Amino acid sequence: MASTTAVATQAGKLSPALGRPGISAKSAERASRSGIWVGIFAITMSFMAFSSALFVRQGSLDWGHLVLPPILYLNTLVLLASSGTFELSRRHLELVGGGRLRSSEMGMIWLTVTLALGIGFCVGQYLAWQNLRAQGIYLATNPNSSFFYVLTFIHVLHVIGGISAFVYLLGRLLVSHGSLRRTFFENTAIYWHFMGVLWVYLLLLCRMKL
Repeated sequence: MASTTAVATQAGKLSPALGRPGISAKSAERASRSGIWVGIFAITMSFMAFSSALFVRQGSLDWGHLVLPPILYLNTLVLLASSGTFELSRRHLELVGGGRLRSSEMGMIWLTVTLALGIGFCVGQYLAWQNLRAQGIYLATNPNSSFFYVLTFIHVLHVIGGISAFVYLLGRLLVSHGSLRRTFFENTAIYWHFMGVLWVYLLLLCRMKL
């Protein structure tokens, strides 16, 4: 009887379909998905706080008008295009069981393009800052420029977080026999698409209020 119990215990540890391991895997997946939404909520609240401060500050006498660098519109297209290429990469992923995904050669190519577009967006934002600096507009020049630099810089930091996730995804696909956890890929997709939506909001906010 004791030996039978020991064998059953070992089987439960080894097989994800038996007992706790399967439940633990599902719990981990739910926790991971909840975590990404909590993170998105926190980011949204922080930018809403900045937006509220902007609305209050614009009523001051020293509030002027900031001409946005034209490259910002190209940057917007680049970031939105990266969401499209990420979805193209997703189409080439195959579920291989155990909650894992395997990517084809085309999937890897589209994921690499997404990474390149993300980096391109960050470079474009740096060029936008340089454009303002060439006009003599710095962080502390006026309230408008302060909000612009702060909002765009914080957004770029979050975009770099997404880029880091892309690097991790590509690395896992290359060294883990072409497979990775489905949950991580889907969470990265949610985060990256959110970055695109957030940037469109920030661009409209800057255009109308700065």
